[in-house]
Amino acid sequence: MPRLARLDAPGVLHHVMGRGIERKKIFLSDTDRNDFIDRLSALAQEGAMEIYAWVLMPNHFHLLCKTKNLPLASSMRRSEHPTVLTVRCHDSIK
Repeated sequence: MPRLARLDAPGVLHHVMGRGIERKKIFLSDTDRNDFIDRLSALAQEGAMEIYAWVLMPNHFHLLCKTKNLPLASSMRRSEHPTVLTVRCHDSIK
């Protein structure tokens, strides 16, 4: 049975989790982690979301946030996209 659609309205609190495919690392260095945090910070400063907590592990992350003027899916695409590209580049170099 398919998963129910996520409730996404301004002011809703979300526990977001993102992970690498096949448990591969998505953060390979402190630079990767800092870049991700910088993108989350930019989203918060732009008023897209309020961020209450985050945890970054090598192969996944957890984020507790409240959406504001931008849908959650759009915000997460903006925060994750460069990380995905970086990981793909690292994988292709190996």
